[in-house]
Amino acid sequence: MIKEFKDFIDKGGVFEAAVGLVMALAFVPVVGAIVEHVVMPIVARLLGQPDLSSLKIGLGGDSYEDANGQIVEAAIGYGSILNALIAFISVALVLFFLVKAYNRATNKVEEEDGPSDNDLLVEIRDALAK
Repeated sequence: MIKEFKDFIDKGGVFEAAVGLVMALAFVPVVGAIVEHVVMPIVARLLGQPDLSSLKIGLGGDSYEDANGQIVEAAIGYGSILNALIAFISVALVLFFLVKAYNRATNKVEEEDGPSDNDLLVEIRDALAK
């Protein structure tokens, strides 16, 4: 049974997945800080207010008591949804640009002094023609 468990761990890539998860969790504060301190102030400047959660459509009628015992009016709070959407899009954009910069920095193709692909294909064609 121990051998089967070891085979499961080895074949499943559990260690690699765990390392990836830990790295992703460690990266969350970095992305959160970029979104909170760089992106959201720009959004707040463009929209005129930093927090959209106060935006709502009143449904009229009486107020009611919520689960916390506070009196609130009956309204659709679309501002909270807008906040969540802006935060999600901001995180996605920040991650996109970070991944793009990382790929650009790590995938530098070094130029070799050898023949080009076209030259090699011409040589193969000529060799086959003989």
